[in-house]
Amino acid sequence: MPAILVKSAQRGLSLLLLLAVWQVAASAAASRLLPAPPEVLEAVLRGVASGELPFHLAMTLGRVAASFAVSMLIGAAIGIALGRLALLDRLFDGWLVLFLNLPALVVIILCYVWFGMGEAAAVLAVSINKIPNVAVILREGARALDRDFLDVAQVYRLGPLRTARHVVLPQLAPYFLAAARSGLALIWKIVLVVELLGRSNGVGFQINLYFQLFDVTAILAYTFVFIALVMAIEAAVLQPLDRRLARWRR
Repeated sequence: MPAILVKSAQRGLSLLLLLAVWQVAASAAASRLLPAPPEVLEAVLRGVASGELPFHLAMTLGRVAASFAVSMLIGAAIGIALGRLALLDRLFDGWLVLFLNLPALVVIILCYVWFGMGEAAAVLAVSINKIPNVAVILREGARALDRDFLDVAQVYRLGPLRTARHVVLPQLAPYFLAAARSGLALIWKIVLVVELLGRSNGVGFQINLYFQLFDVTAILAYTFVFIALVMAIEAAVLQPLDRRLARWRR
């Protein structure tokens, strides 16, 4: 049996075990505060049938995508610049540490106060929280660039663009993917807080609404659907991209 099928089977069994534990715990508790998996699935199907769940899911996904793109582009540019230019690194390392330790909640509130409770402020708040993390990861990647490869590119006069494409970017690819994976996991969580505090739609808004109603079933339905979506993106996009970009190392 191929190794990939074995791994898939193991993951499937692990998921079934988790569902079994959840079912047993829900049966033992016998409380509306801990619904069983079939109840959560029923809530998901109701949300899909009404169109409510896909709408709010799409709104959250749009904010995640916009924040992800902004934070990756700006964070990568800052990180590579700091990693390659020692003077810049010395000047702005303190700034990076400051923003790394700035609480996400404070950033969100300040963006809403300063720029209003609109989409731009929401995306900006999430991006500011993620940019320092991307910058730190890419800075380490830029520092780890193999000088020998750069010297070869200079000897053969590849030029800046070809050097970046054939020498720099392949070496930075693992760092980009690490930043993307951690970014995707972090950004969607911050987006939920942004929606909870200041948006009128999205998964975070719905979770806040159902929290006020003490509807744990609906909260879990929205939560697990979005987790499943993020995991699908990881499996369908990031993992294949990781394997493709790693071919040059073989």
